[in-house]
Amino acid sequence: MTPVLTNSLANAAVAKFFGRRKGRVVRKAKQFLLDNLLPQMKICDAKDFAEGAFFHDSRKERCLEIGFGDGQHLYGQAKNNPDTLFVGVEVFQNGVANLLTLISGIKDGCCLPDNVSLADCEVTNVRVFDDDVRLLFKNIPDGFFDKVFLLFPDPWPKKKHSGRRFVHPDNLKEVARVLKKGGLFRIATDHPVYKRHVLRTMHECAAFYWTAKCGDDWRKEPADWVKTKYQQKALREGRRPVFFDYRKV
Repeated sequence: MTPVLTNSLANAAVAKFFGRRKGRVVRKAKQFLLDNLLPQMKICDAKDFAEGAFFHDSRKERCLEIGFGDGQHLYGQAKNNPDTLFVGVEVFQNGVANLLTLISGIKDGCCLPDNVSLADCEVTNVRVFDDDVRLLFKNIPDGFFDKVFLLFPDPWPKKKHSGRRFVHPDNLKEVARVLKKGGLFRIATDHPVYKRHVLRTMHECAAFYWTAKCGDDWRKEPADWVKTKYQQKALREGRRPVFFDYRKV
């Protein structure tokens, strides 16, 4: 059953959010992009899904990235797949600002233009939701996305915080609902606790099946993978990422 679309994402009730929304002070160029470019890309209302022209090209795939961090993977995927539509979700303002920097090419130290237009950017196939993804779920029709990415989420390794992990039965129900049949759900992590948590929780979720045929399938990067700064840091520090590809039954 398709959920009733509300008029405002802000009106949706959701459990408490844990995590940072802001970090260090945003510099002038990035603040300029938050003020001028983000409004052109931002998902503000359920009508963006129900009526927005961006989402209504049947020839194009739609992908969702939950918690895109500094935006490297999202930007790389969008650049490599210009005919695919991407939605990126990130509450951390500094990460959103970094994605806008990648898309626009406007960096700190550059002479700022009078204005900036998404139409003039090299990558135009991305939309952003800068709040809790659980608010967004309530406004997405069934079977809307072809792929969902969850890359290096906060592992919340302490047992008392385990309920905060995104890979949780309640969230998995929503991921399964918004994915098309056979759609891809990709999870990447470098944390041993989260690896075990994903394997156990996903095994108990009847909505998905694991595509791996042998151990090497989940230890090597997928063919379409875009390396991230966080991944490279993990490798330098001796943490080996794994890549779980699941399909909706």
